[in-house]
Amino acid sequence: MFSSGQLIFAAFFVIVFAVIIVFTYQKDKKLHLSNYKGVKWVALTFLIFILLLFIIKYLLKN
Repeated sequence: MFSSGQLIFAAFFVIVFAVIIVFTYQKDKKLHLSNYKGVKWVALTFLIFILLLFIIKYLLKN
C-alpha cells in the first residue's frame, strides 16, 4: 500500500514532530502552570458530565 520511502518519511516525521512538541511544552511549562491553574477541575467536571450522559443513556435504553 505504501512504499518504503513513504513509511520512512512518516516514521521520521512522527519522531521529529513528537520531539518538537515535547521541547516546546518543556519550554512553556512554567507559563502554563501559572496561567491554567484550574483547568484540571474543568477537565474533570467535563469527563464526569460525559460519563453521566453515558450512564443515563444506558439506564434509559434498558
